[in-house]
Amino acid sequence: MATEHDVEGIQQGIRQKYAAVAASATGKFAYPTGREGAVTLAYDPVHLAAAHEGLFAAYCGVGNPFSLGEIREGEAPLDVGCGGGLDLFVASRLVGPTGRACGIDLTPEMASRARANLTSAGVAHADVKVATAEAIPYPDATFDVVTSNGVLNLAPRKRQSFRDIFRVLRPGGRLHLVDIVLADGVPQPSTCSIDAWSR
Repeated sequence: MATEHDVEGIQQGIRQKYAAVAASATGKFAYPTGREGAVTLAYDPVHLAAAHEGLFAAYCGVGNPFSLGEIREGEAPLDVGCGGGLDLFVASRLVGPTGRACGIDLTPEMASRARANLTSAGVAHADVKVATAEAIPYPDATFDVVTSNGVLNLAPRKRQSFRDIFRVLRPGGRLHLVDIVLADGVPQPSTCSIDAWSR
């Protein structure tokens, strides 16, 4: 189990890596990123066609959270680890002007990138804050659905993260989580390696 010192080091390492990803994800991962990554993960072509190129620059998702269930007009989704904002952009289109799409990200540069991208896309009904999954800065029972794309595997305090996610979900709320999972676990010497946590 990671100590408090380990947790701070892990989070700082993740912030440093994803501050660079906020400028561009190109060449930083062993899988397709950007527009190619979103196409590979079978995002709806209609949404991709409507997205400007800035929304793809920092995109490094590992799955398609929108393939896991419907997000309806007028709903309030939260994207945990919103990155540069592509998933928030898609969510904002699904909920329409009567809904409100919110996002949090551990990395200030990513949150800033997401805000700028959403503004450029003309999305007025979205909100982005700098925060961790274990301390979500919204009241209890705020959201209809929580999405996350390759982020919860980066959280060193997973139990607390899931507790806070369930806290902000409304009764009957849904989870649309996609992530990379190792079936056999991580070798013990690697569990506190910043590089292992931020791949």
